[in-house]
Amino acid sequence: MPTPIVSLADVRLTLASRAGPVEILRGMDLSVAPGEALGIVGPSGSGKTTLLMVIAGLERVSSGTITVNGTALVGKNEDALARFRRDTIGIVFQSFHLIPTMTALENVAVPLEFKGVADALALARTHLERVGLSHRLTHYPSQLSGGEQQRVAIARALASGAKIILADEPTGNLDLDTGQAIMDLLFTVKREDGTTLILITHDPALAQRCDRVASVRDGRIVSGAQP
Repeated sequence: MPTPIVSLADVRLTLASRAGPVEILRGMDLSVAPGEALGIVGPSGSGKTTLLMVIAGLERVSSGTITVNGTALVGKNEDALARFRRDTIGIVFQSFHLIPTMTALENVAVPLEFKGVADALALARTHLERVGLSHRLTHYPSQLSGGEQQRVAIARALASGAKIILADEPTGNLDLDTGQAIMDLLFTVKREDGTTLILITHDPALAQRCDRVASVRDGRIVSGAQP
């Protein structure tokens, strides 16, 4: 088996509350192979989204080790984690998270400009054309349908050359047909680019499109942790 692009070992996250410590992640172990599509399923509150957040370096863990694309995340400062995300991770959320005062083109170009890409607007245009939005470049999010906004979000995630796409219920705010089209697009670009895809979903049929399915319960991965 190739060296995992994502590896978690005994990852734990405990948060303080007025009622006492709350265990969010309770010893998670996970390996993801390069280029693999991994579906993550489980009930609400089981730790699925938190798992994505720790892989992205957006949530600090209490203990354990996390290695993503050869980078050990535990102990990194915020600047180092931000550079890691910029160079490695693309995130597609359920709620799109576009900047409302920017056009589709500008939304995709922003992370490229932060990265110092000289031709950020030209590259952003190329990726929007790739997801079928060549006719929506100058439209603002409020002028786009839900499916079009999610296509902008996918273009933004891909434009900076992300090696790993983290998708958290990316079809949750879309109708059935639009959601199907969005997932077809995600799997197509994953196949064409060789990108690793980690997908949270409540849809069993969608999970089965992945190479492997991991089931999360009560802060633990109870099946499918290894390729």
